[in-house]
Amino acid sequence: QVQLVESGGGLVQAGGSLRLSCLASGRAFSNYAMGWFRQAPGKEREFVATISGSGGTTYYADSGKGRFTISRDNAKNTVYLQMNSLKPEDTAVYYCAAERTFAARVIREYDYHYWGQGTQVTVSS
Repeated sequence: QVQLVESGGGLVQAGGSLRLSCLASGRAFSNYAMGWFRQAPGKEREFVATISGSGGTTYYADSGKGRFTISRDNAKNTVYLQMNSLKPEDTAVYYCAAERTFAARVIREYDYHYWGQGTQVTVSS
């Protein structure tokens, strides 16, 4: 069983930056692919970024390429999402997800068994 707790959300002006963190409980964190998803009001949850267990492979949705960076520190059981050049359309609840797999590019929502409670990101114009 894995429990995930996100932090780092908040209110930021357009063009600003935020770094989200997701702390995972449990063992063998490096055996889990990790992902970030987001859900804006009135919209379905969508994929943002994923990172393999070793950290060697990352993949991004087009919306975040060049602005977002996913990383992980397996010694700290933590995955991060650095978000730069934020836009109002990035406003959403951001969720961390985990799946025990050595696969890379785990991008489908239903491939993840474990989810955090979400953290709100609001970007003002």
